[in-house]
Amino acid sequence: MSEPKQPLHPSIIPRLDPEYVEFHNSALINITPPHTLPSWDPALRNVPAVPGGSPLLPVGKTQDLNLMFCDLRAFTPEGDAPRAGWPLLIYFHGGGWTFGNINSENSFATNMCVHARCVVISVNYRLAPEEKYPCAVEDAIESLHWVTENGKSQLNIDTTRIAVGGSSSGGNLAAILALKAAEMQPSIPLIFQLLIVPVTDNTASVENLWKENEHTAWLTPARMNWFKLNYLPDPKDWTKWDASPAFAPKELLQKVPKAWIAVTELDILREEGIQYGEKLKELGVEVETVVYKGAPHPIMAMDGFVLKIGAKLVSDAATALGKAFAAI
Repeated sequence: MSEPKQPLHPSIIPRLDPEYVEFHNSALINITPPHTLPSWDPALRNVPAVPGGSPLLPVGKTQDLNLMFCDLRAFTPEGDAPRAGWPLLIYFHGGGWTFGNINSENSFATNMCVHARCVVISVNYRLAPEEKYPCAVEDAIESLHWVTENGKSQLNIDTTRIAVGGSSSGGNLAAILALKAAEMQPSIPLIFQLLIVPVTDNTASVENLWKENEHTAWLTPARMNWFKLNYLPDPKDWTKWDASPAFAPKELLQKVPKAWIAVTELDILREEGIQYGEKLKELGVEVETVVYKGAPHPIMAMDGFVLKIGAKLVSDAATALGKAFAAI
């Protein structure tokens, strides 16, 4: 019998949600981690980056739109739009800037569309290692410009109620887009940022922020460093704020919209997510940070019939997003 490809470290098992342990040992343990392969193969993107997701919810309409460098998929709720048009979430999938595509987080997108009663635009941004930093950031900016210029006419969007969101590397792009929108002349006012297990500091390592969870499941330090080097091969870029939003100047950080930040207790990215929220709070930005106990990094994408805590994160995100739209 062959050795398991990613066994759980004995020190982490007692800390993990038992449902996750069961799922990991039945469905994940024999998946080969991509960073252990001898070379990069784009065909690795042909399977779900994280298994265990829920089915898509029915929506009123789904439309694909082609921009210059990236594609968008727009999900519109069933029923009649509010008088001023639909509120909007611009959403960025996770996958370490390397994996994911227009299909990979459709389940989450439809959840937000249905339960927060908004249009969700999922951005199919360019991926590393073929397209390195700052290509994904440029695609995020392109998506926002498209929305402000065409959203009302093509999707009946209320451009005074735009939120940004994303998970993991997508949370990184959402946080950066919130900063970019505030920096633009004239600025583009956003009302909310939904940041789920976001990457905010690409200088993080086992020597500092990752130490407590260095033996965690799935997103290990080795895998995260592989993702980072795919996207940000030059260490000089790690402290640029459009790679690591934690390094943005205070005068810009204080202009971003209120945030809901979800982190998982056993994620190496937990501390940078918490610290980013604290930094925003100190500057007067309204922030709610939620820690999901016993959970490793990828639970949002395991919200199907697998992890109750993953389903709770998705439900909590929809509630927070809906409240933000209702408050405007």
